[in-house]
Amino acid sequence: MSFVACRPRNAAATREAILDAATRRFSAESYDQVGIRDVAGEVGVDPALISRYFGSKEELFRAVMDGCGTGADLTEGDRATFGERMAHDIVYGARKEGKLAWLLLMLRSIASPKAAEVIQRASRETFYEPFIAWVGGEDAEIRVRIAAGMMMGLTVSRDLSGGLNMTPDQCERLKTRVAKILQDLVDG
Repeated sequence: MSFVACRPRNAAATREAILDAATRRFSAESYDQVGIRDVAGEVGVDPALISRYFGSKEELFRAVMDGCGTGADLTEGDRATFGERMAHDIVYGARKEGKLAWLLLMLRSIASPKAAEVIQRASRETFYEPFIAWVGGEDAEIRVRIAAGMMMGLTVSRDLSGGLNMTPDQCERLKTRVAKILQDLVDG
């Protein structure tokens, strides 16, 4: 008589395992290279289970992107200190794996029309639209695009080069300048 070890049923843990596997796959390969069967095989589940939890590959990809975080933390805290908080994070903040995963997902998959649509919709819904609404006023969208480009560019530059590689005095001067620019953009 032989016994087969069964995986205990735990929907939340299985869903999380699927998301973890999908995040690894989409971060390492392009959207078009990753299949539902690949993700299911990595987790040891039937591909139909992924469809049951997520509906489609596009929805799984969106769930992975949503798991990388949103821009909600930008608008938490006192509006009057926005520039200072963001500049401090840019200059002295730790490397954030979630943000890097989001960047890898985008870079590897933006060439796919299906993935591009998901990426664009997710960035609009979870980042740009809430940030624009929070900033408000005349030219809010323009000001947000400038602020976002500056924050992303400086953060990616810092992380790709392994740090800013500046003296403490230069770091403080950079922080002061970035804080002023960002605060001016938010204040309108």
